[in-house]
This record gives sequence, structure tokens and C-alpha cells, in this order.
Amino acid sequence: MEVSTPARIAVYDDAAAAPRVVMVEPKDVRSFLEEITATVNRLSHEQGGTIPFMVIREIVENFIHAYFKAPTITILDGGNTIRFSDQGPGIKQKDLALEYGTSSATEEMKHYIRGVGSGLPYAQQYMVDKGGSLDIEDNLGGGTVVTISTHPHEEPPAPQAPMAGAYAQPYQQQWPQQSQPFGQAYGQQWPTQPWQQPYGQQAPAGMPQQQTGWQQPQPYGLPWQQQAPAGMPTQQQPWQQAAPIGQPAAQQPYAPMAGMPAATPQLNERSQAILGFLSAHELCGPTDLANALGGSNATWSRALQDLASQGVVIKDSQKYRLTGYGQSLLG
Repeated sequence: MEVSTPARIAVYDDAAAAPRVVMVEPKDVRSFLEEITATVNRLSHEQGGTIPFMVIREIVENFIHAYFKAPTITILDGGNTIRFSDQGPGIKQKDLALEYGTSSATEEMKHYIRGVGSGLPYAQQYMVDKGGSLDIEDNLGGGTVVTISTHPHEEPPAPQAPMAGAYAQPYQQQWPQQSQPFGQAYGQQWPTQPWQQPYGQQAPAGMPQQQTGWQQPQPYGLPWQQQAPAGMPTQQQPWQQAAPIGQPAAQQPYAPMAGMPAATPQLNERSQAILGFLSAHELCGPTDLANALGGSNATWSRALQDLASQGVVIKDSQKYRLTGYGQSLLG
């Protein structure tokens, strides 16, 4: 195995300017890996970064799996985010690559690296335990991009429990079938959609006229409507329509708020194990779950992140706790 192309290290000293590029010329495999590691470590720490040498080395050594095709390192965020990319064969099973003991290293590669499947899992576990993150993505046109950062994954806002009743969303209820006021033919019904008439248009005989500004309450519980100021969306209060005497009141169909989970999320065995653990403990992290339930920290970290994306848990400092929505799933 030999190195035929240089490694390029892009340092973004100023986000508004082009990066300066440092080249590491080809040499024998072991010396090439060591020089890239030392150079990236020095440049990132010059920027104020705190990612340790050992973590950087574990990621750099993965360039051997790409056969050193276009190795590129990008130093961002004052040295606290480092991105490693290549144009090698890529990683199809990214989750499996983060499990201890899985490796694609050949016998030839093991002359230069350990090749026991510990590099990426160790790097991810270290970054997550320190409040950071490690991500694996596909590169443009093939290959892999590995990003390590002292910043955690950005957590989506946790959804709250859906609001029951009329305030779930702007009024879109159909009128129930009701008899008309006294003096009109028995059995005549209100239209199936709420009456919306263009401004200035005459309503059909027997129907209430559209009014501007505040509307007075209409017969049989028609909703109040307030005209919003110019440029502001009109909010129509979804009051439930009162039924005439002797008629059952209409029940408004449930409509969840935008962004709220519409149904119970699909929970796999790991997710259910986490919910069980949190039912007895206020907080937990990947290490707590690995110690109590077995498995690797990296596996539990991904499972927690998946639950966080569904709004079931939320990160509290370096650990996770149940949201109100997550607590409702325990009942």
C-alpha cells in the first residue's frame, strides 16, 4: 500500500474569507498518517480548539480505508469542529461502523493500524461524553465525511402534549345538521361548510349577512369573529356551535397542533428499555444505560438521540430526561 496524493488541510481563520490550505505531501503510510495527525492537532489548537490528539488520530487513520483518495481536513469554529472527508468506497452501514469490533481493515492495512474496529466508536464515545458529537455522512460523488465537534447535536424543540378541544387549530369545522329557526321549513339544513361570503356580496335569503369589524353573536351559537389589523392573519375562534333545544351538541373532531406528534411513536426494544430505565431514574446517559443494560455507549447514544428527535426525551446538561410527552407514554 502506498500514498499517491497529498492531504489538504483547510483552516478557516475567518469565516468571511477563503481558508488557508496546508499540504501534507505523500510519503510512506505510517509517516503520512502521523504527519497529518500532528499537523491537524497543531493547527486546530492554534485556533483555540480543544479536541485531543488521540481523537484526531483515530479519525485520520480511517483514511487508510479510503486508500488515501483525496484526503481533506477542514478546521472550523475556532478549531472546535473538524471535518475529515475522502473519495474512497464510502461506508454503507454507518451505524455498524460505530460499534466496537466491526472493521473493514485488510491484513495489509493492519501493518499500519490496529484494525480491530475501535477507532470510530472510541472517538464518538469520547466526544459524546464530553458534550460533543460525531457524525458520519456520504461525501459528494462518493466517499465519506466524518465530522467531530465539541458542540452537541442540535436538539429539536420538544413537542408539548396536544391541546384537546377547540383551540387545536384555526376553525375548520363543518356545521352539524340542524333544523332552522321557527318559521322555516322543517328539515332544512345549514350548509356543510361555515358561511364565508366575499366582502360586499349579498347573502342568500335567510342567511346572516357578513359584517366587518366585530360581529355580534348570531342565532344558534354562530362563532364570534374579529377582524385583525391590516397585515395580520385573521384568527377565527373555534367556539363549538350550540345546538337547538332537543338536539345533541356537535363534538369537534380532534386536530393536533402543527409540529405535534399525531400518534404514539414507533418504539423499538432499545427505546422501550430507555423508557423503562427513565421511569425509575430521573436522568440517564449512554454510560448509565450501557452499565445497566449492556451494549456500547455509541449504540445507546444513537437511541437517545432518536428519542430526542421524536420529542420523547430532552437533553438536560450532559444527560437526558423525559419530556411531558415522554411521561405520557409511560401511563
